[in-house]
This record gives sequence, structure tokens and C-alpha cells, in this order.
Amino acid sequence: MSPVSNFCGLALLFLVDFAESSFIEQNEAEIHRNSSSSNQIQHEKSQNTLDIQVHGILLWASMGFLMPVGILAMRMSSCTKDLHPSRHKILFYVHAISQVLSVLVVTIGAVLSIRKFENEFENGHQRIGLALYGAIYLQVVIGFKRPKRGSRFRRTWYFLHWLLGTTICLVGILNIYTGLQAYHKRTSKSTTLWTIVFTAQVSFMVIFYLFQEKWDYILKQGVISPDNDPSSSTVQLESQTKEGLDEPSRKSNALGTYFSRTNALNKLIQLT
Repeated sequence: MSPVSNFCGLALLFLVDFAESSFIEQNEAEIHRNSSSSNQIQHEKSQNTLDIQVHGILLWASMGFLMPVGILAMRMSSCTKDLHPSRHKILFYVHAISQVLSVLVVTIGAVLSIRKFENEFENGHQRIGLALYGAIYLQVVIGFKRPKRGSRFRRTWYFLHWLLGTTICLVGILNIYTGLQAYHKRTSKSTTLWTIVFTAQVSFMVIFYLFQEKWDYILKQGVISPDNDPSSSTVQLESQTKEGLDEPSRKSNALGTYFSRTNALNKLIQLT
């Protein structure tokens, strides 16, 4: 075999080996890029799920817990206004503080949704949430514009404040359920447990609110009122009865003393 043929054969083997190694390196690089891209997508998906969970917890704490607690505190304060003025004042401050905290928490949730989510408002949950944000901040303005007692605008302000606050609370609770459905649709994770827990919490608050209605009625009937306690009424009646019985005895004793002194005086006159 000539030297030229040997050289050509070696050159061909070298080119084939170089091509194979280049192909292998290219495949490895492609696999690495695909793996990195898949890991990045998985990380972004996991981060997005975490953001949704934080958003849901914040909005539950605001509209599903703090707002109903504020409403219950105000309802309790109206029941104790006449009987316990100091307790009424404490419950009023509980109402105010819980509502302010609720607004702060819902603001954090709104900022998170603006920065992290695609706010295209294509579903009912996002649209209801946007309307709730506007209503909440309107309620804040109305709350700080409270007229003084006795003002002619006080009744109108109270009705508007009560109506808007109750509507926000009810619609907010409804939107929590729609949020759970949207979370399940987006992540395919079950929300049955959270739905049951939240329903139990709402049911307890509703029962407690209705109990406050009956408690107000009981207090007005005087069954448990301290001023009309049955035991104190019994003691008072017994003391009045005793005083009534003692009065004739005192009169009888006074008359007896008078007549005995009169008889003694008559005998003394006869002896003299």
C-alpha cells in the first residue's frame, strides 16, 4: 500500500472520529439545555404555586377572619351598650383595630397579586377581587368620615357603613370559595379539606352572630340582667316583707308602753 493511501486512510479515520465526538458533545449540550430549561420551568411553576398560596392566606386572614371578627365585636358592643359601658368601649376598639388590620393585610395581598400574577381579569374571581378592593378602600373613607352623634347625617352614615361593610364581608367570603376553585383548576391539587375547614369556621361565626341576637333579647327581658337577678329580687322581697311585719310590732310595743305609763300615773294620783 502506498504512503498516499495510508495517509488518506488515517485522515478519514480522524475525520470520522472527530465528527462522532462533535455529535456526542452536541447531544450532551442539548440534553443539558433541555434539563436546565425543564428545571427552570419547574422552579417557576413551584414559585407561582407558592405565590398563589400566600395570596390566598392573606385574603382569608383579611376577608375571611378579621372582617367577620370586627362585625361580631360591633354586634356584641351594641348588646352591652346600656349594661356595660366599659365593655362596649373595649369591643368598639376591637372592631376598629380588626378592620384596620384587615385593610393592611388586603393591601399586601393586592400588591402581591399585581406584581406576581397576570391580571387579565378573565375569570370571576379576579373581577370580584378588583371590585372588593375598591369597596374596601371606600369603606375606609366612610369609616373615618363618621359624623358626631346627634347629627342629621348620622343615621344615613350608619346605614351606609353597615350595608357596605356587611356586603364586603359576604362577597369576600364568597370570593374565597371561588379562589379555592381557581387554585384547584390551576394546580390540580385538592381543596376539599380547606373548603370544609373554612365552611366550619363560617358556620361557627354565623351561629355566634345569631346567638348574639338572642342574647340581646334575653338581656332585655331581664332574665340574666344584674339589675333584675332573681336571687336579688327574692332577697329584696323578703326584706320588704320583714319590714312590713315589723312595723305593726313596733306600733304595738309603743302603744303598750304608753298605756302602762298612763296606768302607773293614775295610781300615783290616787295614792296622793
